[in-house]
Amino acid sequence: MSETAASGAILVLRKVDLNLETLKGEILDYLAASEFGIFRSVPGSLESLPLVSWDTDTFPDYRMFLDAARKAGQKLILFASREFEEEEILEALDELEGSGVERDEQRQYESRLRAARRYVGSTCMVELAFDYNSHLYVYEARPDWYDQFLEACEEISTLFPGGDDDEDDSHESLGGFYSNN
Repeated sequence: MSETAASGAILVLRKVDLNLETLKGEILDYLAASEFGIFRSVPGSLESLPLVSWDTDTFPDYRMFLDAARKAGQKLILFASREFEEEEILEALDELEGSGVERDEQRQYESRLRAARRYVGSTCMVELAFDYNSHLYVYEARPDWYDQFLEACEEISTLFPGGDDDEDDSHESLGGFYSNN
């Protein structure tokens, strides 16, 4: 197997097998040993700002992102992480119950939402950012299970009469943690 093919296989494995607790510790250790200052920001607090997102699917290595920050002359890196909470599941289930979908479809959604219970307490998001020319450059990592949970929540929010008209309200039901990334 060529080196390129082997590294591609590793990247696919890492995407599927993403353990954010390990990644979070690795990033914090790397930052502590670097010349960067670490500003511990609140998860989700960047959403209303002009953002440029790093392509973590193609370039998942956070060191490449931090190298770009270094080359841009940055000294301060914003760091945030968040644990998945039971409350997110309960709010999504409440929203589902009020949606008026047929019982079979409701059971399917309930099953998808409850499957996320095993991840309660797990890190579901790690975010790095730096400011450059009035834009925040952001590296965000989320595990596949959390993306699937958010996808189910988004689908449920479209079940309400008016669908997209209630979009802002549906995102708030996730405790302000919804991300379009």
